[in-house]
Amino acid sequence: MGKELLFAVFRNKIPERTPWVPFAGVHAGKLKGYLTQEILTDGDKLLESLLEVNRVYSPDGQPVMFDLQLEAEILGCDLIWDKKAPPSVVSHPLAKTRNIELSIPGPDDGRLPIILDVMRNLKERVGNTTALFGLICGPLTLASHLRGTEFFLDLMKDQSFVANLVEFCREVNKNIATYYIEAGMDVIAVVDPVVSLISPKHFEQFLSEAYTEIFAHIRKTDRFSSFFVCGDATKNIELMCRTKPDSIFVDENIDMVQAKMITDAYQITIGGNLPLTTVMLLGTQMDNMKSAVDLMDKMGRQRYVLAPGCDMPYDVPEENVIGIIQAVRDFEHTKAMLQNYTRENFDIPVDLPDYGNLFRPLVEIFTLDSATCPACGYMKKAVDEAQEHFGKKIDTVEYKLTLPENIARAKKMNIQHVPVILINGDIKYSSYLPSRNDLFKEIEGHI
Repeated sequence: MGKELLFAVFRNKIPERTPWVPFAGVHAGKLKGYLTQEILTDGDKLLESLLEVNRVYSPDGQPVMFDLQLEAEILGCDLIWDKKAPPSVVSHPLAKTRNIELSIPGPDDGRLPIILDVMRNLKERVGNTTALFGLICGPLTLASHLRGTEFFLDLMKDQSFVANLVEFCREVNKNIATYYIEAGMDVIAVVDPVVSLISPKHFEQFLSEAYTEIFAHIRKTDRFSSFFVCGDATKNIELMCRTKPDSIFVDENIDMVQAKMITDAYQITIGGNLPLTTVMLLGTQMDNMKSAVDLMDKMGRQRYVLAPGCDMPYDVPEENVIGIIQAVRDFEHTKAMLQNYTRENFDIPVDLPDYGNLFRPLVEIFTLDSATCPACGYMKKAVDEAQEHFGKKIDTVEYKLTLPENIARAKKMNIQHVPVILINGDIKYSSYLPSRNDLFKEIEGHI
């Protein structure tokens, strides 16, 4: 059974083939013609969509929901909904106060009853063959949802408050994990994309103890755990390993060979890295097969899970995912077939600004998509705040890598990781969120 392959990898055994976990969150709705808000608020439509994912994509493991705003909404954050992307947080209950007068969510709060019911039903329908993932919003990202961009200034200015807020979020995580485990989830994945934006010093200071406690809590229930992170979190991979998750999942910003050397030393499984936009969304079926084969070839079968780098974009063509399944199920034949295949390059002509002769400073931000990626979203908010502060003294623009021309632009500018902020064509902040003061000071130096 598929889930036994995944469990074998988590137990440090070598499976007969690489396990496959498609992170079809909002994309699940596309398979049945439902938009994001429909599947994230209607249990019947969510269950129908998840069963279709299971039927069409033959997963060894699959998430029930990929919505990092679920807990934040219960705790008082307002959301704005997108037709084809997860909702975004647009208000923060702690934006103007440091009094954490919030209650731990109970199983009857917000959308949790819908999710728990779907989990129980999906477990009954496919739980014998598929490992089910319950995804929760990690403590750092949840803290930033509750506090807003001021949280990143607090990291420097009010570390006692940060410690207290992370402690509260840790307790939220432990309680949500318990609800999901009781509903039948096999793997509890703590998804914390903002981890890529902080330094190892801050990780060790604020997150190491919290995550160690969260994963110990999951381990006591005889369930597996995963630590999800987006962006270039290379600097924090070893610290993540020390918190003792069973697995770590990363996106295409990470050098997988380098990262696996670290995770192997701790006997922790690593997964992910299938490029979300350049391959899964915008590539051909052959591109997807080639990307999957190349990953499986260099990673080997021990302690590796093939998966998208994060939540799959809504409009990923179904045939692209089926191509990946072909590569998983018949690796040797697919590898031989694609031996001389070269992926299509995004050589679309793009004109770059004349950076040496601008009328005013130009602040550019490249993101996977600030509407769907929390780490990208907080970088975008920092740029938006700068635009509001400086007004007509500067220009700002976002380039989302969901468009081929923006991928071509990033390639031409030699951008290796996102999110990234540039000023007048020079990379200033790559996978690092500057404080408001630092960003404003940097911009002022160009005015």
